[in-house]
Amino acid sequence: MHHESVTTALPVELPPSAPVYRVYKRRFWGLGQLVLLNIVVSWDWLTFSSISTTTAQYFGVSESAVNWMSTGYLFAFCVSSPIVIITLNKGGPKPAIITTSALLLIGNWIRYGGTRAGNFGVAMFGQILIGLAQPFCLSAPTRYSDLWFSDQGRTSATAVATLANPLGAALGELIDGFWVTEPGDVPGMVLGVTIIPLLHPPPLHLPPPLSSLSHLLHTPTFHLILLPFTVYVALFNSISTLLNQILSPHHFTETQSGIAGGLLILTGLLSSAVISPLTDRYKQYLLTIRLLVPVIAASYIALIYAPASTAGIWPTYVVCAVLGASSFGLLPVVLEFLVEVMYPVEPGVGSTLCWVGGQLFGGVFVVVMDALGGGDGGSMHRALVFAAALAVVVVPAPLVIGVVGGRVRRGRVDVDGVVDRVVDGREGDRERAIELRGGGGGGRGGEEIQLGGRGGESGSGSAGDAGKGGVRWGVAWRK
Repeated sequence: MHHESVTTALPVELPPSAPVYRVYKRRFWGLGQLVLLNIVVSWDWLTFSSISTTTAQYFGVSESAVNWMSTGYLFAFCVSSPIVIITLNKGGPKPAIITTSALLLIGNWIRYGGTRAGNFGVAMFGQILIGLAQPFCLSAPTRYSDLWFSDQGRTSATAVATLANPLGAALGELIDGFWVTEPGDVPGMVLGVTIIPLLHPPPLHLPPPLSSLSHLLHTPTFHLILLPFTVYVALFNSISTLLNQILSPHHFTETQSGIAGGLLILTGLLSSAVISPLTDRYKQYLLTIRLLVPVIAASYIALIYAPASTAGIWPTYVVCAVLGASSFGLLPVVLEFLVEVMYPVEPGVGSTLCWVGGQLFGGVFVVVMDALGGGDGGSMHRALVFAAALAVVVVPAPLVIGVVGGRVRRGRVDVDGVVDRVVDGREGDRERAIELRGGGGGGRGGEEIQLGGRGGESGSGSAGDAGKGGVRWGVAWRK
């Protein structure tokens, strides 16, 4: 087995405290695009979930049929995901953002037209188009943060863009429940979601694509992360979709269900706001994963008993808060950990595959749990037991990382450490840094990269012209 190591090839005279990249303020504009798109696309996903009873009355269908609004959306995610991988790898975040915007615009207006006409099939078609849009904006944050942010801010940037998705779900859970009080309010609510403005994407300057998919699929660490990520995202999606049906047999209202759904997500955003900056600073990805995974499993066990508690709705609120805090505190850490250990595989590939698994099994779990609940108005106790059992089964996977599959690599952290020593922040250094990290032809296959020299000495590899600053330095990167 080959391991990557970083060694110095030339005598090094380094400037003190050099930054990793020259970063630009416009990176926050692009981050804002991803935040807005993820909010809208996720709000669209759970538009009808917290008001499933009222929606069923409006369309004249069963609540199980309304669940297919969410299930079809999740399956649509899987259909477009192969295109997403190609788009992010070849074109980067910009075409992904444009595609998301177009599909959201078309899908939302078709869905509104179907809702206004009371045509459930047309509304479903619009929902599926929105589902096709989601992977383009949900898989882009790791790629975007890798391109535009330094190692001191990537996890936080990924967290902000990724967790905008559950923020949109929380808004849908909370606002829609208050907005719709009778069946006739449903079209107006759908119109309100439809007219949320979409902004245009910023220009991006992209480096060459990184290594292929084969490296990722043959890495045991990836599979040990993929399994719990897929199961926990799928369970969260199914619980979010079915929350009203979980609580309604215990005589809780749609408004109370909406509040529980909001707590599930908002506490997660607060948790991530604390955990992500700490992870950026200390890089303790695996420790964070090992601490939070058992908490998530315990929360799903507690959710079996909380709705039936004699204390009313409050135990459910507490369990939802803990489940949300642990789940969303974990999410950006896992995504960034994947980028680190899979480097130099293109960042969007691993995250897209993980999201596909979560959405695919999320749709399956919604169908299974709805069936276990026995249909409209039935108790969801067996469905909750099913969810808890799955949550517990996958706990060992992240705990054995480093024991099974060999030493845990942190390729990007190691290479960033080298770039931190050799890049002085002048114009153009960002591109040279990316080439050093594996984007250019000189950094692959065990070849040596030598950057710079004194007074214009040329180095070897794709970044050989980087020595014009009059500082003598060089780096060798070998496999």
